[in-house]
Amino acid sequence: MVCAGSEKGVPAASARLMRRGPVFPVCPRGESFHVSSDDPMMASMAGRYAAALFELAKEQRQLEQVERDVASFQAMFDASDDLRRLVRSPVISADDQKKALAAILNKAGISGLTANFFKLIAHNRRLFAAADMLKGFRTLVARERGEVSADVASAHPLTPEQMQLLSDTLRTSIGKNVRIDTHVDPSLLGGLIVKVGSRMIDSSLRTKLNNLKVVMRGIG
Repeated sequence: MVCAGSEKGVPAASARLMRRGPVFPVCPRGESFHVSSDDPMMASMAGRYAAALFELAKEQRQLEQVERDVASFQAMFDASDDLRRLVRSPVISADDQKKALAAILNKAGISGLTANFFKLIAHNRRLFAAADMLKGFRTLVARERGEVSADVASAHPLTPEQMQLLSDTLRTSIGKNVRIDTHVDPSLLGGLIVKVGSRMIDSSLRTKLNNLKVVMRGIG
């Protein structure tokens, strides 16, 4: 159990903030917010915030809505260099981050619990870890549904047909439904890099070329 401001866990004010709105209450003496788990994800700050969002969304029966909001924000994050700079830049003040973020969330129609979560992490200067938090949240949702979460990197956006083929292939290989989270990595020369848990399935041309270079260096 930890109190607000502790770096060992999610701030105690998190629950109240995400319920009540953009008021940042102070943790009273003796109050705490308890996230209990032996999951390795909980070893990271991002994992604990993800768990707090997941638990509150589940408690308030808003899991599907928050999941949609998270997907909307992730899509904007992947498509916008400006948003990525806003999230990651250490030189932008917390106030400027909060103002810009509020406008972005309003434009995207993201409100309620999800909006309050983003306002919380901006206030706590943890916005830089938003991508990892959202990834952790999606992993927890997949686990809740008995799915496996797969991260997929591709040189170009995948078509719906390619997504379906990949989903079917992974389901056949793993024996479970697979929730796929994709992102574009222009540095890939081709193919896909798929990570399911700690298991890496790499079919990228870049990796094959790098492996070939290593072999060639050993010849002669």
